[in-house]
Amino acid sequence: MPRLPLVLAALLATPAMAQDTIYRCGNEYTNNAAVAKQRGCTPLQGGNVTVIEGTRPSPAAAPRNPSASGGSAPRVDNAAQRARDADARAILETELRRAEERLAEAQKAYANGEPEKQGIESRNYQRYLDRVAELKAAVARAESDVAGLRRELQRLGPAAN
Repeated sequence: MPRLPLVLAALLATPAMAQDTIYRCGNEYTNNAAVAKQRGCTPLQGGNVTVIEGTRPSPAAAPRNPSASGGSAPRVDNAAQRARDADARAILETELRRAEERLAEAQKAYANGEPEKQGIESRNYQRYLDRVAELKAAVARAESDVAGLRRELQRLGPAAN
């Protein structure tokens, strides 16, 4: 108990930490009166202000724009790029041929919405309707695949010989 009066006396003897006037300059705060006057900042009234500065994004996280970076992006010579484009075109053309074959098979199986009934479908008409719906969906998917591959080939431009 004898320590309590000493602790209280020490607390009362220390001057209260006074804070200078804080000025608000838009989204920034300062306690430098000269800077605040120069920028036309307004003084804040009331309690103390605590400002915690957030983290700044690292330069690596910023979006990269190769054209604005002054050519720091790796360059590929024209011959290598043409070879890559030719390879991409060949792959797309192969995929297009396969997709067209799948489309032809799907259309043949669909038979314009009237495929032949199989097994139990002659007695179970709903099963037949379900299969026709699946065949129709398969034709639609195959048509979509073919259209997408053709768009990609058009995007690559005319074939270079």
